[in-house]
Amino acid sequence: MPFDLAVIDLDNTLYAASSGVFARMDKRMTAFVARELGVSSEQANLLRATYWKQYGTTLRGMMLHHGMAPEPFLQDVHNIDAHEILDRDDALAIALDHLPGRKVIHTNGIREHAERILDRLGITDHFEAIYDIRFNNYIPKPCQQTLASLIEIEGTRPERTLVVDDMTDNLRVAKALGCRTAWINQEISREDGESWDYHIPRFHQLPKALLNLELRIEN
Repeated sequence: MPFDLAVIDLDNTLYAASSGVFARMDKRMTAFVARELGVSSEQANLLRATYWKQYGTTLRGMMLHHGMAPEPFLQDVHNIDAHEILDRDDALAIALDHLPGRKVIHTNGIREHAERILDRLGITDHFEAIYDIRFNNYIPKPCQQTLASLIEIEGTRPERTLVVDDMTDNLRVAKALGCRTAWINQEISREDGESWDYHIPRFHQLPKALLNLELRIEN
């Protein structure tokens, strides 16, 4: 097998960004920040986006600059009734069946949210573990130390690890560590100045892409 461990992002990776899950979370995030800081929705939305770009999550910026407790924020933001948005995805389950190695989730969200999403998609049984934002004291991806610790706990090495994500910043850290990388992005012709092992529009196509690459290597 080309790898022993697949470290897979959750939101916008296992399901499409267009589903509306993140739109609901962004709305709740903005409302929470506005209530917490006593600012307008416009100001809160600007802070939400600014902190996300600067730190990887809005939460990290709120903790560092405003001393906000993480758990109330996380519980509120992820209360989005995902069952109203997502449906069971049997094709995704088949793709995971054909993906070799041990599979784990690595998300900047919380375990409870991940469990709800996986259950709704019908793919819970395909994952051995969930590493959420609490794994490294609320330090979000991208973080090389966090990823290295995860891989060590899983008992393998970076060169035997595949990291699957929709965010190139997260993949850049994985690549620097020595992992294989798979970028999930629907703009398949887009050039971002980086070279990933796999670049596919949907996670469902990953097993086929992996097989095609291995066949080219053998030939």
